[in-house]
Amino acid sequence: MAIAVGSIVEGVVTGITNFGAFIELPDKVTGLVHISEVADAYVKDVRDYLKEQDHVKVKVIHVDEKGKIGLSIKQANPSPRVNRERRQPTVSFEDKLAKFIKDSDERQLDYRRATESKRGGRGSGRY
Repeated sequence: MAIAVGSIVEGVVTGITNFGAFIELPDKVTGLVHISEVADAYVKDVRDYLKEQDHVKVKVIHVDEKGKIGLSIKQANPSPRVNRERRQPTVSFEDKLAKFIKDSDERQLDYRRATESKRGGRGSGRY
């Protein structure tokens, strides 16, 4: 079986390093899953996600001229992306504008109070 870029194959983890994991593919070919391609989340230690002899599904993302094979676990198992804005209740433009104006007025009032107290307030008696 030829390893083609873009194909998804199953392999076995044969080694784990600080920078990724080596995966043995069919036909006894070995490829590397870089630490950045292990999971969608930040991966500090590959051992938190994989151990030797794990069977994993990987996607071939590149094969260089020397025959080195780059693999990705996260691209082979895409997690559904959740649009967080959809979870929030829809707020009309008018409601957003009213909230903005209210917040702005409160900030201006706080600013005026702070600057007046530094100047000595109104009617300081200066002429």
